[in-house]
Amino acid sequence: MIRHGVAVAVLASVTVAGAAQARDQIRIVGSSTVYPFATRVAEEFGRTTSFKTPIIESTGTGGGFKLFCSGVGVDSADISNASRAIKASEVENCNKAGVDGITEVKIGYDGIVVANSREAEQMDITLEQLYQALAKDLPDGQGGFKPNPNQTWSDIDPALPDYKIEVLGPPPTSGTRDAFAELAMEGGCKKIEPIAELEKSDADKFKAVCHGIREDGAYVEAGENDVLIVRKLEANPRAFGIFGYSFLEQNQDKIQGSKVNGIADTYENISSGEYPISRSLYIYVKKAHVGVIPGLQEYVVEFVSDKASGAEGYLADKGLIALPEDMREKNQEVAKDLPNNVSM
Repeated sequence: MIRHGVAVAVLASVTVAGAAQARDQIRIVGSSTVYPFATRVAEEFGRTTSFKTPIIESTGTGGGFKLFCSGVGVDSADISNASRAIKASEVENCNKAGVDGITEVKIGYDGIVVANSREAEQMDITLEQLYQALAKDLPDGQGGFKPNPNQTWSDIDPALPDYKIEVLGPPPTSGTRDAFAELAMEGGCKKIEPIAELEKSDADKFKAVCHGIREDGAYVEAGENDVLIVRKLEANPRAFGIFGYSFLEQNQDKIQGSKVNGIADTYENISSGEYPISRSLYIYVKKAHVGVIPGLQEYVVEFVSDKASGAEGYLADKGLIALPEDMREKNQEVAKDLPNNVSM
């Protein structure tokens, strides 16, 4: 079990530690949202220290945890980037493979944006309308559910644009998809009375209905490549894309974010929690590799340093929303004390 923001650790066997010494470069997998931040830290780390620049793969949060939890030693990842907290089932999979020492480090906040081309009108949409656009099934008015009949945005509300619903977004392996389902889809779902009542009577069905995203072409899984989504939005001004705020920040000359519940997706609104689709970002460190893979702890310390992830740090230029000072200091202490963390 992971206690968020607190290290969970266990010492690796001498055999595993000895084997891991064969690798002298940090290996990182996971979230496409965290990838630009991790890459920037890796570049700074490689440039300013005697350690090699870490190797980072953008695999999506879920895919990253599968790789991270495959075992300990030279063939497994040292860090998994994540755009959501690790699930209990993923911790269990880690434990089964011998990875029973994990340290969670929160690095900052991010907002999930619903963006479109700057050539199009800016959308102002509610969470309920967003759910009605993307839900797989909707109430049929007779106590049951039917496939989502909405084909255009104006089918939901005449005040919305009268063109086809086409939203490009992440696949199920993505932490962005998980967070979007929990924060946006479920948030809008709860506004619909028949579904809200279902939460009390059948929690499993409630979650299935609220998190289910349509598969009839209105929602297009665009993989883990957010850059590709931006290009497609440029090519089709009537389409929308779902991704992290950092990509919006880096591409504001091409795309714009929609207002959600009347709130713009700005740094200040995400940091304060006022923007409805905000989430925490994490890195998870394999305790068995700390002190064995050269530079592992030093990289984590750099990531959570004020100069990197502080409000005026170099990751702010990449779109990372800084943690409050007290929370950032707490995570800095976790990073500095990695070798001494106690098992839960």
